Amino acid sequence: MTADSPSARKAIEIHLASRPYGAPSTANFELVEVVTPEPGPGEVVVRNRYLSVEPYMRARMDPGESYIPRFEIGEPLEGGAVGTVLESRSPELEPGDVVLHQHGWREVAIGRAEAFEKLDAADIPPSSYLGGLGGPGLAAYVGVVDIGRVQVGDTVFVSGAAGAVGSMAGQIARLKGASRVIGSAGSAEKLKYLTEELGFDAALNYKEGPIVDQLAEAAPEGIDVFFDNVGREHLEAAIAVMNDHGRMALCGAIADHNDQRPGPRNLFQLVLKRISSRGFIIVDHLDRMPAFRREAEQWLRDGEIVMRESLVDGIEHTPDALVGLYRGDSIGKRLVRLPGGDV
Repeated sequence: MTADSPSARKAIEIHLASRPYGAPSTANFELVEVVTPEPGPGEVVVRNRYLSVEPYMRARMDPGESYIPRFEIGEPLEGGAVGTVLESRSPELEPGDVVLHQHGWREVAIGRAEAFEKLDAADIPPSSYLGGLGGPGLAAYVGVVDIGRVQVGDTVFVSGAAGAVGSMAGQIARLKGASRVIGSAGSAEKLKYLTEELGFDAALNYKEGPIVDQLAEAAPEGIDVFFDNVGREHLEAAIAVMNDHGRMALCGAIADHNDQRPGPRNLFQLVLKRISSRGFIIVDHLDRMPAFRREAEQWLRDGEIVMRESLVDGIEHTPDALVGLYRGDSIGKRLVRLPGGDV
């Protein structure tokens, strides 16, 4: 390996410096400079261009067992990323190929070629595959189509509707026949985004009064499907306003990520109303990705869905981007953009 070869370049990685207690801070992360090794047989070197910032990453910082491996102190974090192949020792990929993978939170990724998915859609921005066409979009699709079973004429309520998952869930619900779509968010800007750009029928600011009262007013005939990203008061409100035989798709509970407290006080209503409630983890539904992609790519091409991105520039700001996610700073998909030209 020569000193001027791409694989000898220095690169920055984000490591977990300490485990957060409560909300994460930038002090929990460390920027570490490394020298990228030479790729082995069957491996590729990828220069990352976009890094995904996800709410679920907070849970991976806690100790103990979970459905997905925890981040280890002193080791680089992982996450979705899109990048360009610099070097390849595999016939599957060539330099210049744009790829999607899970070796994010670093400038340069090295790994087996089969861990990198080549993106060929020339008319779709590659970064879309980290948001509306990626895991967040798939979560929305599974929750709305498979678990919520949205039908023509349904009233659907989506909590955390201005985020990457919620914004897609509301739009997919409309495309699948919902007659009324209601979303919650935490600012006037986000409410305007929901109603004016995404086509939600009503948007509720949970900071401006009890969410249960706002929901009851927005859905006087009740709701049929609830897609939850928040938990706590939102979940309790949805149970209170839900119609008999309603369906709940529990995708996340961001209100509990940093400060767990007792949950809904009206769970017996699940029995009285015969409500179906199911939590789900997207890694259990990856087999649905091809069907989802076929529909969602066409929706995007036809202008039937909107995929907004909140961009932060520079790998050194990746921890700030995650911290800001829990402050509610972003609309749509939160991404970090690295220098080197767009892909």
